[in-house]
Amino acid sequence: MKVAIIGAGTSGLTSIKCCLDEGLEPTCFERSDDIGGVWRYTPNVESGRASIYQSVVSNTSKEMMCYSDFPYPEDAPNFLHNSKMLEYYRQYVETFGLLKYIQFKTVVQKVKKCNDFSSTGKWEVTTIKDEIQQTSTFDAIMVCSGHHSEPRYPLESFPGIKSFRGKYFHTREYKTADEYKGKRVLVLGMGNSGSDIAVELSRIASQVFLSTQKGCWIMSRVFEQGYPWDICFDTRLQNWLRNILPPSVVSWLIEKKVNEWFNHANYGLQLSDSSQFKEPVLNDELPSRITCGFVLIKPPVTEFTENGVKFDDGTTEDNIDVVIFATGYVITFPFLDESVIKVEDDKIYLYRNIFPARLEKPTLGVIGLVQPLGPIMAAAEVQARWVTRVFKGLCKYPSLQQILDDIEKKKEILKKRFGSSSANILQLDYIKYLDEMAIDIGIKPNILGIFPTDPSLALALLFGPCTPAQYRLVGPGKWPNARKQIMTTWDRIIKPTKTRTVRNQESKSTTMTLLLGVVCAFALFLSVVFYKY
Repeated sequence: MKVAIIGAGTSGLTSIKCCLDEGLEPTCFERSDDIGGVWRYTPNVESGRASIYQSVVSNTSKEMMCYSDFPYPEDAPNFLHNSKMLEYYRQYVETFGLLKYIQFKTVVQKVKKCNDFSSTGKWEVTTIKDEIQQTSTFDAIMVCSGHHSEPRYPLESFPGIKSFRGKYFHTREYKTADEYKGKRVLVLGMGNSGSDIAVELSRIASQVFLSTQKGCWIMSRVFEQGYPWDICFDTRLQNWLRNILPPSVVSWLIEKKVNEWFNHANYGLQLSDSSQFKEPVLNDELPSRITCGFVLIKPPVTEFTENGVKFDDGTTEDNIDVVIFATGYVITFPFLDESVIKVEDDKIYLYRNIFPARLEKPTLGVIGLVQPLGPIMAAAEVQARWVTRVFKGLCKYPSLQQILDDIEKKKEILKKRFGSSSANILQLDYIKYLDEMAIDIGIKPNILGIFPTDPSLALALLFGPCTPAQYRLVGPGKWPNARKQIMTTWDRIIKPTKTRTVRNQESKSTTMTLLLGVVCAFALFLSVVFYKY
């Protein structure tokens, strides 16, 4: 079974391996001359592919975002610079022999159904390399082209921008801070990129203004007791509690938690509507840059003048030299006809965020088109494992009506939890989403079943971080080192930070607190067990 994979980034690389694991024949088309996708920094913007700035560091930690059977080196930092991410992908490719399946400098121009698609599910893929066009037939397609290559650049929403004499551009074009020394810079938009760039520029610019429309929650990568935030947040117990509590209560708890670091209202960052969940921005330095005056938070822009800008609270700022639009990206599939996948008003609805709902045959899937409260990398791997087994007919694919019902159900959950904004269209519940596919594959660990024979592992699965190795304990693709990987998670988290040996000063009271915590945890676990029965 021949499978075409479009893109050799995070999703594409794991898709190649998953195809090989299932005995399929992958051919990966990569438009650039190297692997890595969004994580490969280049000093120049390349057409058709994602572009990052030189200082980008991951927002998810190594233990959560590694491939499930290929951990990062134990001494790797918990959060990695893009160069270290690329190094990891190179090691992955070399270890599993993936390079020979990738055709570089090959642009996919068109993917269309074969004339007999309704019976065969086959596709025609037209590519171009060195000005030579070629069309080949494939049994299935895995689209791994990402969603950070086409910028959302709404200049029409900003009156006067054409008469503005300063420089303006999208974050996609930003690379380093070098040329902005002494400049007055306005950053429009407050996602992760906008906040990162504002902080970086604040060290060299004369003043940075950061404009936000709705405000946002700011979280540090360094969370409780210095552990990575996602290690504390993405646990099965925490996720279960978030799902049984009313959304308003969850929002209140998150608001309370993020305000423990600093009062967002006092920094002009309070959400204008905190009744609906908004994904926090991960930034370790922004509050410091604000309180030191290097970054000034401003409301939405209403109009540009020749050398300045007006805000909706009536204030103005003159002598603005540079405006950077941190306004995100639009979802596009330029090689696919709208009859296959249609994006309307920046919104797209696919079955499990993967399959177009009305395909006669489930032979085209989109991998990595998600925005979970967790690592995209781990989600993409489970997606690829499920999709390849759907291709082979090993995982049952539902009827059209079941698919449409599931999409409508997920739309309602999305709207209730995250709102109707297109910016949240790819948001989903990370653990619940992975478990849904894992059950179909047969790789979801049965915690109740594990507890009688291996209680330590069961408790680690329930109370510890939901790391990718949890999906390698059982079933197809079982990895012999999965248990060890899970049980030594905390050792690898501490190793890169504890580079100086210190005397253990843990007091008896601390020890008693830990013991009490274990007892309480065990009691809670038993209550869950008895509740099930």
